[in-house]
Amino acid sequence: MVTHVPAEAHGDERGALLGFVEAQRGALRRSVIGLSEEQAASRPSASELSLSGLVKHVAGAERHWLRLAQQRPDEQESTPENYADSFRLLDGETVPGVLAFWDEVAAETTEFIGSVGSLDDTFPLPDAPWFPKGDVSMRWLLLHLVEEFARHAGHADIIRESLDGKGAFDLVALEHGQGGEAA
Repeated sequence: MVTHVPAEAHGDERGALLGFVEAQRGALRRSVIGLSEEQAASRPSASELSLSGLVKHVAGAERHWLRLAQQRPDEQESTPENYADSFRLLDGETVPGVLAFWDEVAAETTEFIGSVGSLDDTFPLPDAPWFPKGDVSMRWLLLHLVEEFARHAGHADIIRESLDGKGAFDLVALEHGQGGEAA
């Protein structure tokens, strides 16, 4: 998982956008490297956010946006009543389980984006105050995923540094087996 997307690595626009999505996924995934379930669930600030909760949230958000683009129902869609649960692990959920789920969603997203005729293809958004009005393109979807993941990767950076002082470069080193034991 890269921290910077090389300009020549992904060829066309579709590949480049998928590369940026994957780079931001990587930042979030690295935030839990080497942590226990308890550490990943801890909330070291006034915020209700935890690393495991952020990873769960973005995995679910990606699946939700994918289902919208596919124009399929999302069997696990958050509601106003259970939205807070999308930011914390519930009984029986684990960091490895959430990461495995996200792997499946990520693969499905990549396959789906590869199958669409054009990034200009559109899909309708539900009529809700938190969505833009009308249709959005597949390009918009990928840019939104970058936005969503990057926002939460920033949260994850602060939380992880609060837990053990490890920053993004430390976590890249851990991911590559340098500077400590990677999970």
